[in-house]
Amino acid sequence: MTKTLLAALLWLSFVATRAQAEDYDILYQAKIAPDSEVARVEIRLSGERLPSRLTLTLDPERHRSLRAARGLTVEGDTAVWKPREPEDSLHYEFVIDEQKASGSYDSLLTDNWAILRSDKLVPPIAVRAPKGLEGKAELQFMLPEEWSVAAPYPTREGIPSHYLIADPGRIFPRPKGWLILGDITSRQDIIAGTDVRVAAPAGQGERLQDTLAFIAWNLPEVKRVLPDFPDQLLIVTAGKPMWRGGLSGTRSLFMHADRPMISGNRTSSLIHELIHVGTGISGGKRADWIVEGLAEYYASAILMRTGGMSDWRYAQVIEWKTAWAEEADTLFARRSSGPVTARAAVFMHRLDQALARATDGEAGIDDVTRALARERGRVSLGQLKDIVAGLAGEAVDVDALIKTLEGAH
Repeated sequence: MTKTLLAALLWLSFVATRAQAEDYDILYQAKIAPDSEVARVEIRLSGERLPSRLTLTLDPERHRSLRAARGLTVEGDTAVWKPREPEDSLHYEFVIDEQKASGSYDSLLTDNWAILRSDKLVPPIAVRAPKGLEGKAELQFMLPEEWSVAAPYPTREGIPSHYLIADPGRIFPRPKGWLILGDITSRQDIIAGTDVRVAAPAGQGERLQDTLAFIAWNLPEVKRVLPDFPDQLLIVTAGKPMWRGGLSGTRSLFMHADRPMISGNRTSSLIHELIHVGTGISGGKRADWIVEGLAEYYASAILMRTGGMSDWRYAQVIEWKTAWAEEADTLFARRSSGPVTARAAVFMHRLDQALARATDGEAGIDDVTRALARERGRVSLGQLKDIVAGLAGEAVDVDALIKTLEGAH
C-alpha cells in the first residue's frame, strides 16, 4: 500500500468518524418554588446520536424519586440510565436544604431566596458514548415571576435564568459552582478582565460594594500569580442561618456576611477562597495540606504585596502562624485545617525563600502555584517535588524543608 493511498484511507476514516460524532444537546431544567422543599430537575437529551449509558452518583438523601420513560435502574447511590434517540429525559427531585451538625446551613431554600451549589443539584455523571461524541449543555431555571438568578455562567443570548454551561475537558458538560436565586441584590464590575458579581438576599447587601472594592484591590495581584483565573466570578454572601465560613466552587465562592474581609490576625478568608477558585486543585492522598497551605499563604502574602500591610507586619503574621503550627503533629493529616494549615502556609513561605536563594530570585512560590494550577485536578507531594526540581534542581530539598518544620514541633 502506497503512502498516498494510506493517507487517503486515514483521511476518509477521520471524516467518517466526525460525521458520525455529531454534537447532541443537554438541557438541565430546574423548577424551584418557595412552597416546596425540593428542586424538580429534568435532564433532557436530544440529537441524532446520544450517549449509550449515563451513570449518576447520587446522594440518596437529596436525590430522590428518579424516573424515566425507559432504561433506568437505581440501586443505592447509583442510577444507570440508557437514553434513546432522538430525545429522552430523566427526572428527579433534589432536596435543597442541607444542615450541618452546628445547626447552620450550607444549602438553603427560604420563602424569599435559595442558596445552593449546582454541582450538588446535578450529581456527578459518568458517560459511555462513541468516541468524539460531545454534548452542548444549557441550564434553565423555572422560578416564581418575581425571582431572579445569579450564576457563574454566561446567559443564553441575554435570556434571564437560561445559561450556557462550559465544562472544559468533559464530553458531558455539567453545571458547577454556587447559585443564589430569589429576591436578591447584587453589584457587578469588570476587574482585571474578570466579570465579578457579588450577590446576596435582598436586605443583606450592605457590604456588597465593600466586597467589590476589596476584590478590585486584590484580584489583579491574584491574577498576576494565576493568569488563567476564570473570566467570570460570582461571590455569594448571606448571614444567618447560613454556615459561618467560606467555601469555593467553580468560578464562584460563598462567604458568610459576618466574616471580615481581613481578620485580626491579618489574613483574608476571601483571598484564601479566591486562590482555591484560581488554582482549581484538590488534595490527593495526604496532600490536602498543599492545597490549603497555598491558599493560606496567599491569604496574607497578597495583602502584603498590594500594600495592605507592611513587611514587618507580614513578618509578624509568619511568626504567629509558626507558633500556631506547633499544635499540629504533622502536615500529612487527612484534612488540613487550623494548625495543620498554618504549618503548611509556613512551609510555602520557606519554600519561596529557598527557591529565591537557589535561583538568584528567578523562581519562587508563584512559579510552583502556576504549575500546579496548569495541571489542575488532584495534587500530590511527588508532583510538588517534581515542580520544585524543575525550577531549582537539587538545590532545594522539599523533604528537608518538611523535616525542619517537623523538628520545630
